[in-house]
Amino acid sequence: MYQRSDLRMQVIFVQDVKGRGKRGEVKNVPDGYAQNFLIPRGLAKQATKKALSELAGQERSKEKHEAEELAEAKQIKAVLEADDTVVELKGKAGSDGRMFGSISTKQIATALADQYQIKLNKRKLELAAPIKALGYVTVTVKLHHEVEAKMRVHVAEK
Repeated sequence: MYQRSDLRMQVIFVQDVKGRGKRGEVKNVPDGYAQNFLIPRGLAKQATKKALSELAGQERSKEKHEAEELAEAKQIKAVLEADDTVVELKGKAGSDGRMFGSISTKQIATALADQYQIKLNKRKLELAAPIKALGYVTVTVKLHHEVEAKMRVHVAEK
């Protein structure tokens, strides 16, 4: 009768493997599965002391990088939400104050870079609808998944 071996090997997943583990995860898997499938295909590597310490170092590096990004986002938020920070834009408008065109997130991002030397991706700016009227508008800026800022934009007549 066939006997199943209960030998297991501890591996570190190098890539996501559906139903088995995510990248960077350490798990025990059947020995044959690891040696015949995961390791030859480059999906995992054996969890030796050296490999585990490398993984720990990568985790610390990643956490440090994320903390730096969060700190930078909070710093930018403080500048954007300051009372004297107002992005000035000009556009052509009719006598009723409605513009002939509209102000896009790209124009706001460009003006922010020109006026305050803060470079932001236009996709981080959230407008409910394009700005089509003169005056002040509050624009939400997603700086980080934990940090969101409110920036004032002033649209004036050209």
